[in-house]
Amino acid sequence: MAQISNVKLMEQETLETGSGVASRQKSQNKVVYAFIKRTADFILSLLASIVLLVPILVVALLIVLKDPGSPIYVHTRVGRDRKPVKIVKLRTMRKGADKLEDMLTPEQLEEYKREYKIRDDPRLIGWKKPGDGDKCFGARLRQLSLDEMMQIPYNVLLKGNMSLVGPRPILESELDENYTPEQQELLLSVKPGLTGYWQAYARNDAMYEDGKRQQMELWYVQNRSLWVDIKIIFATVSAVLRKSGV
Repeated sequence: MAQISNVKLMEQETLETGSGVASRQKSQNKVVYAFIKRTADFILSLLASIVLLVPILVVALLIVLKDPGSPIYVHTRVGRDRKPVKIVKLRTMRKGADKLEDMLTPEQLEEYKREYKIRDDPRLIGWKKPGDGDKCFGARLRQLSLDEMMQIPYNVLLKGNMSLVGPRPILESELDENYTPEQQELLLSVKPGLTGYWQAYARNDAMYEDGKRQQMELWYVQNRSLWVDIKIIFATVSAVLRKSGV
């Protein structure tokens, strides 16, 4: 009996040791992944910033010509560990677009409150009549993700409060209305990204209302890896070129 007990004790210790080794290995993998990811963010965003300097200046000039005013739009979103992140973008909407009640119909306002975006948005630069939300100047900038260019040199490279790949940075109210406290903690455990699983594979085809957007964002946080990030970057390029889900 004593021998049997000793064998069982040894088996238990082996299992516990194996579990401890696996846990340490997983922790080490996360550290390596975080280091490689930040290094890649810095190098790639530095190169991209150099390449995008002229396009940013050209698009900024076009914005001013079409709708006089600052071509830059700054908005505060929720970042990692719930720290506020100032997102810098090239402006796609006309001045005064934040005055929702003045520029949207009751139906459009209701749509915005549900999804925090509108498919045919009359606030876009160049919008004149229903249907222009897919073809006006502001819409074109969004379809090609040109409005996101400023985030590369500012948020990813200089501030380091965003990554090239991660969950989409969202508003505090957007977070509270669509995620449970446990989901919020998980979502905010990583840096928000310039692009992500939801944007690359679904974009406007996955909504808050049916829960698909939340599922995709949380799936990325739980399954993120270098290979997943690489696939998302290539999928994003493909989605932009095909104008998929915009």
